[in-house]
Amino acid sequence: MLNDDYFMSMALEQAESAFEEGEIPVGAVVVCRNRIIAKGYNQTERLIDVTAHAELLAITAAEQYLGSKYLTDCTLYVTLEPCVMCAGALFWAQIGHLVVGAPDPKRGFSGVQPSLLHPKTRLTTGVLADESLHLLRNFFRGLRT
Repeated sequence: MLNDDYFMSMALEQAESAFEEGEIPVGAVVVCRNRIIAKGYNQTERLIDVTAHAELLAITAAEQYLGSKYLTDCTLYVTLEPCVMCAGALFWAQIGHLVVGAPDPKRGFSGVQPSLLHPKTRLTTGVLADESLHLLRNFFRGLRT
């Protein structure tokens, strides 16, 4: 069934790709009319680019696919709460709906008030959060050993 859990599981597959490449395991997919139109995962190491976050790569791909800089009819599914930079990009893209897996209390945008999201953006949090956190913990545990 095409629901939040399904699309977040697709974002988790992207995060697993990041994990396998030694990147912080964050994945994102952009959905428009129940169809995935763009995907992305963190590639900051691979591209030697601190801005190569999953969200930004997915936003850019979706904008190219649609031929528009606005994503008002789209939903972004991302496994980890976006940082301030990514929230700013989501604001400018006017994303219609943001669905977040795990919270990021240290670097996530939700710690900033007023909200950095566009006023018309709907927000859903906690979708497959445990699975996202498990992947992140395994990644950072591996770095410490």
